[in-house]
Amino acid sequence: MIDTDSPVILEDAAKHFPTVTLLERPAHLRAGDIPMNDVLLNTINLLDADFFLQTHSTNPLLTAESVAKGVDIFLKNLPIYDSLFSVTRLQTRLWDELARAVNHNPNILLRTQDLPPIYEENSCLYIFSKEILMRKHNRIGDRPYLLEITKEEAQDIDVEIEFRIAEFLYKAREGKI
Repeated sequence: MIDTDSPVILEDAAKHFPTVTLLERPAHLRAGDIPMNDVLLNTINLLDADFFLQTHSTNPLLTAESVAKGVDIFLKNLPIYDSLFSVTRLQTRLWDELARAVNHNPNILLRTQDLPPIYEENSCLYIFSKEILMRKHNRIGDRPYLLEITKEEAQDIDVEIEFRIAEFLYKAREGKI
């Protein structure tokens, strides 16, 4: 299913993907400050499914292989894990707004590659059930699996410079530069 408020996307998807269900997002869920979980609560009530996989059009470098890997891991490990989301590994020194070290001891200068990893939720891929979303008002359950993907694949487009970076990475991946 494609859920959008864009007439251009609806028209293009209908033309190129005629078997995909298209949903014109209701007006009350179109504002940029509406939480995605509210949009998803609307969408899942229109579908009959045990589990839902969600990704965003702003993650154009996410590969089919990572999606397939996520689905496979999730289904093979259910109910050990009740949901799955993609993450990107960070191994860098992090500080909070009060200049306190978050993930390292400033008195012991470890190489960044030796720091214990921290994972960033990269919003590329989520697998969850209707029950989890309705109960928690969140795609992430009580026992999620963290699917690590590369920084390149996790490139997210929110602003123009990120579009340019994604375009460059895509061309490099396809051997066009």
